[in-house]
Amino acid sequence: MRRSGIAPVLLMVALLVPLAGCGSDGGQKKVSDNRAFFESQPLQKVQVGDIEMACKSFGEGRPLFMIPAFAMTMDVWDPVFLEELSTEYRVIIFDNRGMGETTSGTREWTIDQFADDTAGLIEALGYRSAFVLGWSVGGDIALSLVVNHPERVIKLISYAGDCGGTQKVEAPEYKEVLAEVQDVDAPLKRVLGSLFPPEWMEEHPDYWKDFPFPRERSSLKSIGRQDLAYETWEGVYNRLTEIEKPVLVVGGTEDVSTPPENLDILGSRIPGCWVVRYWGAGHGLQYQYPTDFAGQIVDFIDAPPTQADQV
Repeated sequence: MRRSGIAPVLLMVALLVPLAGCGSDGGQKKVSDNRAFFESQPLQKVQVGDIEMACKSFGEGRPLFMIPAFAMTMDVWDPVFLEELSTEYRVIIFDNRGMGETTSGTREWTIDQFADDTAGLIEALGYRSAFVLGWSVGGDIALSLVVNHPERVIKLISYAGDCGGTQKVEAPEYKEVLAEVQDVDAPLKRVLGSLFPPEWMEEHPDYWKDFPFPRERSSLKSIGRQDLAYETWEGVYNRLTEIEKPVLVVGGTEDVSTPPENLDILGSRIPGCWVVRYWGAGHGLQYQYPTDFAGQIVDFIDAPPTQADQV
């Protein structure tokens, strides 16, 4: 998730005591059993440099590492989204440095360091390289990973990410976002206005009951350090043209946390990049359309490596 003016809202999401447990897809599937399954899987802790990284793995096949968003932990991924992906790949979800069950370490917190951590985790789990998907700040970390550790990436998906630095398009102030959200007297719905478009929230009035609020907790200090790492990141705009790995950049046309103009920036700079826009989707695309989104990822990963068409 993005910060800027929306940071106070997203901090509320990260620190809320969970009230319910799953994502939905506008009628595609109820997923309480899915979430219970993923939560019941054993937690693994792996030494990576100066930190101990917490992770879980599901499914069989080629590895897909998933980097979480700002202030988020591994338990916030949509369960249907995870299930769909884990039928095709060995899905590895984890907590970033200092978040959830992963330790803080002694090194400076930067986006590039988070990318180094991800590269180290891929190697520590016995893989030479992997598919990598990052959400929001996770998408930014993924871009840093592919430019700094290309040998660790087979294909990359940057979901609601940006190039960072002065070239990115900033998010609007969160008060402007919340002013358009329905049911403003309901605190949880107000908080989730940074994830879902008002029209979709109105059409799906019970969506918030199924949202996978985080079970893990992260300290305000750690969230602040992660925020500072993003805000001081110089970005990868000038290095995007160096990328030789297949890249999919994807987001929603109604995303107020990472404005969709950032898709155009990435798409114009990354050679052979796929650009996919979900009309009417927000920053919470994975919760709105988990099955469709997972299918798009499978199509991208399974496409011949030489394919360079934009979608």
